[in-house]
Amino acid sequence: MPRQSRLDAAGALHHIICRGIERIRSRWGGSGNQGWGDMVPDERSHTNDRRAAHQFEDLISDFSARFVQLTSNKIDQEIERAMKRVLDFFSGDCCELIKILHGRRLGQVTHASYAQGVQCVYPNANLCKVYPWQYGRMIESNLPVVFSKLADLPPEAAQDRQAYATMGIRSLLSVPVCVAQRVAYVLTLQTIRDERVWPENYLQRLQLLAEIFVNALIRKEADQALRKGEEALEDSLGFERVLSELSARFVALGADQINNAIEDAQKTIVEALGLDRSVLYQLMEDEAVSTHSWTRPQWEKISRLNVLNVFPWAYQKLMSGDILAFSSLDELPADASTDIASCKMFGVTSSLGLPLRTGGRLFGALTFTSLTKEKKWPSDLVNRLRLVSEIFTNALARKSAEEQIHDKLREIQALKERLEKDNLYLRSEVELLHEHGEIVGEGKAVRKVLLKAEQVAPTDTTVLILGETGTGKELLAREIHAMSKRRDRPLVTVNCASLPPALIESELFGREKGAYTGALTRMTGRFETAEGSTLFLDEIGELPHEIQAKLLRIIENGTFERLGSTRTIRVDARIIAATNRDLAQEVKEGRFRKDLYYRLNVFPITIPPLRERIEDIPALVWAFVQQFEIKMGKRIEHIPQKSMDALSRYSWPGNIRELKNVIEHAMITSRINLYIAPPAFSAQDESEMGTLEDMERRCILRVLKRTGWRIAGKNGAAEILGIKRTTLYAMMKKLGIQRPEN
Repeated sequence: MPRQSRLDAAGALHHIICRGIERIRSRWGGSGNQGWGDMVPDERSHTNDRRAAHQFEDLISDFSARFVQLTSNKIDQEIERAMKRVLDFFSGDCCELIKILHGRRLGQVTHASYAQGVQCVYPNANLCKVYPWQYGRMIESNLPVVFSKLADLPPEAAQDRQAYATMGIRSLLSVPVCVAQRVAYVLTLQTIRDERVWPENYLQRLQLLAEIFVNALIRKEADQALRKGEEALEDSLGFERVLSELSARFVALGADQINNAIEDAQKTIVEALGLDRSVLYQLMEDEAVSTHSWTRPQWEKISRLNVLNVFPWAYQKLMSGDILAFSSLDELPADASTDIASCKMFGVTSSLGLPLRTGGRLFGALTFTSLTKEKKWPSDLVNRLRLVSEIFTNALARKSAEEQIHDKLREIQALKERLEKDNLYLRSEVELLHEHGEIVGEGKAVRKVLLKAEQVAPTDTTVLILGETGTGKELLAREIHAMSKRRDRPLVTVNCASLPPALIESELFGREKGAYTGALTRMTGRFETAEGSTLFLDEIGELPHEIQAKLLRIIENGTFERLGSTRTIRVDARIIAATNRDLAQEVKEGRFRKDLYYRLNVFPITIPPLRERIEDIPALVWAFVQQFEIKMGKRIEHIPQKSMDALSRYSWPGNIRELKNVIEHAMITSRINLYIAPPAFSAQDESEMGTLEDMERRCILRVLKRTGWRIAGKNGAAEILGIKRTTLYAMMKKLGIQRPEN
């Protein structure tokens, strides 16, 4: 109600009261200053009554005038001052204004005045229980209660009489006041020291006084409600501004700013609402984890906790999509015993939980908590905080979507870079690779090699290929890779003998920019290039001793560091190694690490030299002829048997590579018929020159290896050498030739 309207209403009330007083004066007549306590019932009592009546009317008129202009913050004080004057006028002992609480049937003393030495007995009395007769007459029937002595009370007021006697009340005058057709207050006058007579005419005056008090209290409550409404409206408008600012702020935020912005918003809302904590939980692997929170500095901040274990009842309720709100722990049901214990442990007094949902899927919850006092959660506040939860939900959904896009872009970029590296490597490989066809040969030795390759290809086991130079170790490595589950990625090849010792580490493991003088860019090593594929290390016996340790580490756990970096890189690359050296002998002589040898020698495959697979020479010759026919545009129809026999008798120190070179040379000089002659002298022949004993030792060893160290019998070493078995034994003993243990 506007202030001017309230003043106009009060003025009208004052006018009505004054007219009532004039009517009473015209009826009673006269004036005087004598109080009620001084009056005696004799011949002069009528005069005294009129004086007392005029005095009381003046008192009521003064009250009415004072209460019209009184501000609401002074009403309580003025009521008690007026009651003191009324008490003095009647020479009473107790004057109380009692508010009726109908739901609980209580009478609550709101204003009172007591004579010296008198105290309030029951500030909150159950009227129905203590004064059942009075309660029924006044509260239910809206009638006053008056008695000058306890004996005046009717028989049905026996319980009330006993209660009055217990409290020392000897006489009483009580009038009810209705608000909206219901008794809201009772004004009562009591005497304790002596008995008093209450003339009936004073009931009207006391009723009028009580109405003045109650109207003033109603005006006070209206003022307070108005101020409270204005404050609530101001708070509501302020909160609406906060929501508007939050919504506008989150629209323009990048994904990397959202986390901090949510916690800043939680701080703003907690402080604006007088709360203590706000926590946002998200579901991660069937566990609700606190990802964003703000707590006032004097309270401990919530760390990561398993909400399902700590607040199981609240978890189930929120995950069902329901809003959770309680102002006190007494509101929680019995089956929330674990939650109640946890609330006491964390100091929670009141809390509101809002489920977070995006795309129809629950992904978390937002909570607001009071730790210091109980907090009500009216529906309008809950609806506004739901808007906050929606702002947070949309921001987190956008953040997740942007992060997924960035992840996909990074993945695409990584695949693109990987594809470019593969293409670059393949182009370089095309230039370096020899145009081998499939492995050619039908002999027993070749079939044994291919059988082993088929057995080991499907696994990720490290393979060690042994054999002399030119026997086709790289070709076999490619065949193993082609039969493996890694065949969709290109085989990465490194020739350890062709790289300078100073560069081999960076070539294999890569380097960082500035790792050494001249390292102007970062370089990816062959191991990284071979991720998900196979790395073929040819001539591994040439690997420097210091690099062997890093290779051993990769074989054992798949990790290494780039040159110039401390960051550990993990790779998934299968290793196939090859060498023409005797690694076992290298280990004995300390040139090769024993532990690395054992790791490489898990599945060795030995490719026999060409001189031990003479039966495959014709097939190899025709295979190379077909290759060169396409290259040179020639057609060879015949190869003389004499040429084939010559090739079969030759020892082929350069193995298949040397045979290919011989065929290429013959193709250049031939037309239709291919005339081939093995080299008359080779680099190996020159290297094998020495003493007669050296030549005999090499010759015997070559034949023994060719026959598998079979000395006697048909096609044995003695028969091939054209000497007796006993002679061969004697020569072997003389030359120190012994059969290897393996």
